[in-house]
Amino acid sequence: MHAYRTHNCAQLAKANVGETVRLSGWVHRKRDHGGVLFVDLRDHYGLTQIVADEDSPALEVLDGLKLESVVTIDGEVKARAEGTVNPNLPTGEIEVFARSVTVQSRADELPLPVAGEQEYPEDIRLKYRFVDLRRETMHRNIMLRSQVITSIRRRMTAQGFTEFQTPILGASSPEGARDYLVPSRLHPGRFYALPQAPQMFKQLLMVAGFDRYFQIAPCFRDEDLRADRSPEFYQLDFEMSFVTQEDVFQAIEPVLAGVFEEFANGKSVTPAGEFPRIPYAEAILKYGTDKPDLRNPLVISDVTDHFQTSGFGLFEKIVGSGGRVRVVPAPGTHEKSRKFFDDMNDWARREGFAGLGYVTRKGGEFGGPIAKNHGTEGMEKLYAELGLGENDGLFFAAGKERDAAKLAGAARTRVAEELGLIEQGCFKFCWIVDFPMFEYDEEQKKIDFSHNPFSMPQGEMEALENEDPLTIMAWQYDIVCNGYELSSGAIRNHRPDIMYKAFEIAGYSKEDVDANFSGMIEAFKLGAPPHGGSAPGIDRIVMLLADEPNIREVIAFPLNQRAQDLMMGAPSVVSPRQLRDVHIRAVEAPKPQRGEDTRVDRAGDA
Repeated sequence: MHAYRTHNCAQLAKANVGETVRLSGWVHRKRDHGGVLFVDLRDHYGLTQIVADEDSPALEVLDGLKLESVVTIDGEVKARAEGTVNPNLPTGEIEVFARSVTVQSRADELPLPVAGEQEYPEDIRLKYRFVDLRRETMHRNIMLRSQVITSIRRRMTAQGFTEFQTPILGASSPEGARDYLVPSRLHPGRFYALPQAPQMFKQLLMVAGFDRYFQIAPCFRDEDLRADRSPEFYQLDFEMSFVTQEDVFQAIEPVLAGVFEEFANGKSVTPAGEFPRIPYAEAILKYGTDKPDLRNPLVISDVTDHFQTSGFGLFEKIVGSGGRVRVVPAPGTHEKSRKFFDDMNDWARREGFAGLGYVTRKGGEFGGPIAKNHGTEGMEKLYAELGLGENDGLFFAAGKERDAAKLAGAARTRVAEELGLIEQGCFKFCWIVDFPMFEYDEEQKKIDFSHNPFSMPQGEMEALENEDPLTIMAWQYDIVCNGYELSSGAIRNHRPDIMYKAFEIAGYSKEDVDANFSGMIEAFKLGAPPHGGSAPGIDRIVMLLADEPNIREVIAFPLNQRAQDLMMGAPSVVSPRQLRDVHIRAVEAPKPQRGEDTRVDRAGDA
């Protein structure tokens, strides 16, 4: 017989009744029924019920053990009595009568419970992550993550992609988020940077003649954390040569749709080939964001023209100064009290906006200050244009165009949540396309890149030379699912002449480009194919599939919101000798002056 087990804890069934078996695992639960002890034994695979009574020499040992102790049980498989079968458990028809027990490891008092899935403070869960990972939901999430990655690899290979690995130690880039820096021992005063993405390397693979690349790539960004963001994350990084934007879409849609269908657990998924393409400007207008949740049926409208001349002076003033008025419908709110609308206004103010105007309508009668000042005729004309009914309310976001769009987008989500309008049981994908290449920077009073400076401008050199820069679109795209951006991507600018011109428009000289991006620009001068790609985030994909609101719930050993590993004690203090080896002198962070906001993250001030 094997030293530790003949079966795992999810393997035994009624067909095994009468067999002598050996199981090993953790003591998950214990129930004392007056002389009969029931123990749920757990391993990676599942649970088996162990029984010990006064005739069993294992009773005294098991009774004295704390939960999560590790044991090996020898015993006989028996059928459960009628009425005690557990249909929710693969081993629910049997139990094992313990003949002997070997204690492999005794557990002390637990810092958090494993059985029961109780809510527990995150700092405790992260400090004792190895215990937290024993809990059913966490164990399931991490296994899901592994299965998703395996599925992605299989699907990418089937699409003709080849997996390559790119360096972890690279050069710092002036673009993007803050780098994690690694000092060099051999080159005093010089630093490596951990990759924010394998961007340069994957493009150079295309220049080197490899046609379809992918990898499950580790990436690092020293940035403030949110629920859907981690400083260390993984992405499905891929790049393709001799492709258009549509070629990229056709290659990756079957991969993403297929993975989601495989693990959707009954939820519907937008089919491959049917992901909507939504221009950036349309997304900002209709949804107030470039990450629209298409499960939300509400659509924002611009009604600025209705308030150019109106009895509502505030809106007239906003429109007269170049502002916009956006509206979010609130269908079927005739039964809502005035408090519902006032609460929405209070919510907007808590979010940092001036407020959220509204109009109520019950049985065709308008209510609220905006309706009173704009007049019944004006409101009826507005409602008719929007296709609203006699019992629908309306919320107004007014101000500078960007501010009005942002408030309307947030209100669209809030209204749909409050009214229960967001469709459940589905994953809705879309592409956001036609991002602007440039934007006007109000602070610096200059034209700058809007998003990715290395995207190919639509119209290429002709557009850069002959069109207003603020009207030029880029071959750049984002893929969005249920309101989460899974990735950004682009058809790359592979021509040095177009790159120099694009940077010139943004105020950078040829010398600036050569100094900051020498590796890339020199490679392009030696023959580069047209190429493009993207990099959907693995963590966000798993987070959506696991229906978890926080990305840390699908990462085995995540950092906390202050980028600390509470379990291993990182970042940690190192010895003076280690610092001397890499030519570093540690200095204390400056103490805050009186009245200074101490909440500012100083991680990058060194």
